[in-house]
Amino acid sequence: MTQDDYRKIIENYVDAYNHFDVDRMLADIDEEARFENISEGEVTLTTEGKDALREQAREAAEVFSEREQVISSFQFHEQEVEVDVDFSATLAIDFSEELKTGDRIAMTGKSVFTFREDKIIALKDIS
Repeated sequence: MTQDDYRKIIENYVDAYNHFDVDRMLADIDEEARFENISEGEVTLTTEGKDALREQAREAAEVFSEREQVISSFQFHEQEVEVDVDFSATLAIDFSEELKTGDRIAMTGKSVFTFREDKIIALKDIS
């Protein structure tokens, strides 16, 4: 696959994420895909397989009334693509003592997409 092919798949994933479209998010995900969320250097969530990722994505969608990832850069490394992202969202639930329904959050992070043939086989969200 070309860098352009990888870019299109990732842009489709992010656009689907922004629109809470879980089925479209998973369109290019391999059945055996692994997902990891890493926060401050620690793995906070891991899923194995497309079905587990689907379930997690649906649960995560309920946390926000709106959300947006904006890609600020791509770095291509053979079958792996790192994207820097700016994330902002409005909470739909009370998340903690400090973060309540209606609060806006914003952060920068990185997502690492690993491909096998034309599918995403691994995804890491790092913040």
